[in-house]
This record gives sequence, structure tokens and C-alpha cells, in this order.
Amino acid sequence: MCRMGDVLAGNHAVWECDRTTDSLIIRFARGMRTPRLWHALGERRIPLEALSGVSLTAGRRDTLVLHALVRAGADPLVEAAAGQLREVCDPYRLVLPGGAAGSAGAAEFAETLRERLGPDEPAERFLVPAPEPPATLKAYDARLAFDGGAVTFRWSRTGATSAKWKAGDQRYPLAALAGLVWHSPERSGGHLRLLPREGAGDPRPDHDLASAVFGVGYGAVHESLPFAAAVLAALRARTPVASGAGVPGPRTWERIQHLSELHSAGLLTDAEYRALRDRFTAGA
Repeated sequence: MCRMGDVLAGNHAVWECDRTTDSLIIRFARGMRTPRLWHALGERRIPLEALSGVSLTAGRRDTLVLHALVRAGADPLVEAAAGQLREVCDPYRLVLPGGAAGSAGAAEFAETLRERLGPDEPAERFLVPAPEPPATLKAYDARLAFDGGAVTFRWSRTGATSAKWKAGDQRYPLAALAGLVWHSPERSGGHLRLLPREGAGDPRPDHDLASAVFGVGYGAVHESLPFAAAVLAALRARTPVASGAGVPGPRTWERIQHLSELHSAGLLTDAEYRALRDRFTAGA
């Protein structure tokens, strides 16, 4: 039986602190007002070592907001999102009813978590399992599939540019990839771009053979972000970051140099370059 302070029910989600496994279990409710990303996530078990802090602040309309802070490099979903999620979709944010009883329960739960948090420093590896990706991801110009070892692009006859259609379907083994960049479909120019280790693609996503373009009704966040996170987790598992180095190792410098080349060639925006560079150096 859970003790008082171990379970907290908020809007569209229930958080439980599992003391036996030192983890935070987040169960997302299904409903008309629940973000579709949360529907897709369903339930997540977050090791407390993946969290570096917990905040409790006043929200709108007499509510409280409990926010768990994730260590850099600990959750592939957060890494892939790179700060692009709308606040309402943040899976580590729980909105609670206000009032004296609600405040006391939230404060007790926050304290329960704080007693078991991990260090406030980048994680050396992903600590949170990647969400289950959709079997296929339907973008505007392609259907993408990930079998655990490679990402496949099958171009759409109606959506793909002639450059992509003439080149034919593409398959990228994980060994050939250095990373990826996800641009939210809720923003202008949404797309998913894989970063091959060799060769430079077209800076235009609709012409790049390693990119899939999103659009209205294509590549929705609740589908494309879990897909990107699953690929990113598989990439990180294939090339884990060395621990205890304190400075970037040879592989990290190789990656940073490759990113610099892509950036200089105009294949990465300034924001994409900084995000990927910081990701690699944070785990070094």
C-alpha cells in the first residue's frame, strides 16, 4: 500500500513515487482534454536518478504546478524535443487543484521526490526508456519505418519532390548515422532530419534524402516525437558515451567536427548546431 505523499492525482495524470524501485510512475489519463502526446505515452516509469530537481509553483486559476526537472541526457524524448514542446504537453508537468489540502499534498509529494533525486549534472547515458514508436510514421512526403537497426524512407507519389522520387526509397542503418534533428510540426518548417556520418545532404528538407517533411495532418507531435526519441535512444545505445572522462573523447571530437562541417555547409541551422553540439559535449 502506498503511503501518504506517494501518490498525487492532477489534471489528466497521476504520479506515484515507487519507493521500492526508486522511480516515479506517471500514468496519463485518456480524455478529450488530455494532450495526444500523453495518450501516446500512456504510462512512463522514470528512475529518480534521471531527475535533478522538483519545483512547485502557483499556476493559473488557483492551481499548483508540480514540475520535475530532468537531467540533461537522461530522457531521449526530452533530448529529441530540444525545448520545442508546448508547456501544456510537457510530460514532466502536473497541474493540481489549489487550496490548503492540495498545497499540503503537493508539498509532501515534492519532498518525497527530493529525498531521492539524482545529481544535478548531465547523465552519461539515457536513464529513461524510449517510448514505443508508431510502426510507421506518415510524413507529408514519405512513410518512415524503424526496425531497431535502420530507418527507411518510402517516398509519397503526391508529396515528395521530384528529387526524392527520382532517387528512390532510402534506408539508413544506425551505423551510418551521427544523430538526428526533430523540428516540431507545430512550427513552421517542421521536419525530421537524419544526420549521416558521410556526405552532406541538401539543406532543404524537401530535397534532402535523409529528411521527411511534416505538415498539417502529417508528422503530428504524438507520432513523430516518440519515433525520433526511439531512433535517438537506439543511436545512443549503439555508441554510448564514455564515463568519467571529464573532457570530450576522440569520438566526441569527431562528432563535433562533423557537426561543424554540416553547419558550415548550411545543412544545420545555428540552433540545430548548438543543440547537437551541447548534447555531445554534455555527455563527454
